[in-house]
Amino acid sequence: MTTYRELSKAAQEELLASLYEEYKGFVAKGLKLNMTRGKPAPEQLALSHGMFDVLSSKTDPAIIGELLHEGQVDDLRNYGGLVGLPEARALMALIMDVAPEETIVCGNSSLNIMYDLVSQAMTQGIANQTPWAKLDAPVKFLCPSPGYDRHFALTAHFGIKMIPIPMTAEGPDMYLVERHVNTDLSVKGIWCVPKYANPCGVTYSEDIVKQFASLTPAAKDFRIYWDNAYAVHDFTQPGDALPSIKAACEKTGNKNLWYMFSSTSKITFAGAGISAVASSPENIEEIRSRLSLQTIGPDKLNQLRHVLFLKDLNGVRAHMQKHAEILAPKFKKVLEILDAELSGLGLGEWTRPKGGYFISYLGMSRTAKRIVQLAKDAGLILTEAGATYPYGNDPYDSNIRIAPSYPSLEEIEVASRLFVLCVKIISLEVLLKRK
Repeated sequence: MTTYRELSKAAQEELLASLYEEYKGFVAKGLKLNMTRGKPAPEQLALSHGMFDVLSSKTDPAIIGELLHEGQVDDLRNYGGLVGLPEARALMALIMDVAPEETIVCGNSSLNIMYDLVSQAMTQGIANQTPWAKLDAPVKFLCPSPGYDRHFALTAHFGIKMIPIPMTAEGPDMYLVERHVNTDLSVKGIWCVPKYANPCGVTYSEDIVKQFASLTPAAKDFRIYWDNAYAVHDFTQPGDALPSIKAACEKTGNKNLWYMFSSTSKITFAGAGISAVASSPENIEEIRSRLSLQTIGPDKLNQLRHVLFLKDLNGVRAHMQKHAEILAPKFKKVLEILDAELSGLGLGEWTRPKGGYFISYLGMSRTAKRIVQLAKDAGLILTEAGATYPYGNDPYDSNIRIAPSYPSLEEIEVASRLFVLCVKIISLEVLLKRK
C-alpha cells in the first residue's frame, strides 16, 4: 500500500479535497458523540442493580444491625468502623492482592484518597519527615506519560513540579526513574497506573516491577502511588498478569515504599462504589491515625451491599465478565475501523489493550490538537489533546486518547469513522505544508 507521504503533491491535494467532501457529510448529520472519558455505559451500571435489593431482602437483623468489628460490636447504621468492615477489607484485599489488615476501605472515590494523602504530605509530612510545604526546594513528582490526566491535575493543584517520564511497551522508562528517584531529594513520588495504563493500555512487566521495588530513594518520604484502577478489568481472556508490587518490595526490604489504590467505580456504580488504599502496616497505621481526624467512619451499609452482592473474588470475576461482554465489542469495533482505514498509510499507530478503558492513538507530530478540533466541529468530542501529559503539554502534539466505553456500538462505529477521516485530513494538510 502506498503511504500518504509517497503520494505526489497533486495526488495529495486531490485526495484532501475528496476527504473534505466526505467530512461535510458528517457535519450535516448534526452528530452529538462523546468519547472524552472512560465512563461506564448505562448497560454496565445496570449490571449492579441487584445491589438495591441485597439489604432489604434480608430478614436477619444481625446482618444489617450488629457486626463484630475490631473487637467491638458496632451498629452498621451508626458511627464507627474507621478502617472499613472486615468483610469489605477482605473483599478489596482480594482485588488488590494484599492482606486485609493492609487495607483501609473508604467511600466511593480512590482519587479522593490520593488527594488526601498528597494533601497530608504537604501539611503533616510522611514518616516523620518535614512536611512538603515547609521545604525550601519545590517538591517533584515523576509522571509517566502519556498518563492519567486527573493525576496530573491533582499534582498541579498542590504546586508540585511534574517531570514527564516516557512510557515504553513494558512500563515507564526506569533508567530515568532511577536517575531522578535515587539522586534527587526533592522527588517525593511517582504516579503509576500499572495495569492497562491510562491511556496506553500497557501492563507493567515483571522486570519493571522489580526495578520499582529496588529503588533506593534519596528522599525517605518518597512513595510509589500505585493506582491499580483496572486490577480486574480484563475484556479478553487471558488478560494481562500484573506482578505484585507488595511482594517485590518486601523482597528488597522496601516494604514501606508503596501505596496502592483501587475502587469498585468501574465494577459496580461509578458514583456509589467503595474504594481502598493498601500499604505496609506502618503506612496503614499512619493513614489510619490521620483518618480518625477526618471522619467518624465510612458508609458501612454501602460496604455491606458490595460484600453481599459481589461475595468474593470469584463473584467479582463473574461480574466483570458481564462487563467484558459489553466492552469487548466496542473496543473491537474501534480497532477494526482503525485497522481497515489507517493501516499502511504511515499516519500513526494505536494500542491493542486486553482490558481497561482506553485506546491510545499516536499520530504524526503537530496533528493531535487539530484532529481533536476537527472532530469536535463535526460533533465528536474527544479528550483534549495534551491532557495525557503534565501541564497539558504533549511535546510532539501527537497523542489522542480514545474512550469507547460509554457510546452505543452504533455510535462507536460512526465516531470511529469520523475520527479516522479527521486523522486523514489533518495528516494530509501537514504533509502538504512540508512539500
